[in-house]
Amino acid sequence: MDKQLAAEKFIKLLEIVETLRGPDGCPWDKEQTHESLLPYFLEEAYELMESVDRKDRDTFKEELGDIMLHVVLQAQISRENSGFNISDSLDTVNEKLVHRHPHVFGEKKADAAFHAKQNWEAAKHEEKKRESRLDGVPAALPALVRAQRLQEKAAYAGFDWEKVEEVWDKVHEEIQELKEAQTKNTREYIEEEIGDVLFAIVNLARFLKLPAEDALRKSNQKFTDRFAQVEKELKKRGKTVDKSTLEEMDEIWNAVKNTKVDKIKKLQLGS
Repeated sequence: MDKQLAAEKFIKLLEIVETLRGPDGCPWDKEQTHESLLPYFLEEAYELMESVDRKDRDTFKEELGDIMLHVVLQAQISRENSGFNISDSLDTVNEKLVHRHPHVFGEKKADAAFHAKQNWEAAKHEEKKRESRLDGVPAALPALVRAQRLQEKAAYAGFDWEKVEEVWDKVHEEIQELKEAQTKNTREYIEEEIGDVLFAIVNLARFLKLPAEDALRKSNQKFTDRFAQVEKELKKRGKTVDKSTLEEMDEIWNAVKNTKVDKIKKLQLGS
């Protein structure tokens, strides 16, 4: 990568944003605040995630640029309000990266990714002067993401299962407790046990080194795609979902599912 060229292009972005926010700039850009930009930032972040899921490299490249635009916009607004500027943010992240990687820039050792992240969490805890090792996980995070981050932080502090079989045992234990709660027909009890089942499943995903949020997001998309195929097939038959039987829809659903399975098998066999 040509670092000098990248630096020049980044400076160009800074200048464009400064112009957009200037006296002769864009009315929309000039009226934006830290708060007003947040929904758009979230939208861009989700679009970035979607491009990764779809392995769409061109869109991924574009969305990374949009994220950088938001970073520069937020920094520009702060500078105008006599706050920090983009250089301050860069200083902070550079210092943070060096301090939290003592196995690279210091004397500590990290033989695996887990130990490297363990060093990071310990350094972060020390920097922030937090009381609990679980502090700092935003409450506003999606529940699956937050559950996995809490579990990761506990694991980096040494509070974790030793074998995946133990995690499976916990999953089955929580499912059994949910079944027992259902027989008592108490909404609060059932809700609590469903939460415990989900938390245990997230722990299993973490132990298998899979992001639970990503897995569920992909399953959501898979369900959406398959249901669309069901609707498409019914339309060919001159029918709609609400005018079809469950048996008809299930038949089409299974056909779509089996077609996908057959394609996967062919790919695995190299045919």
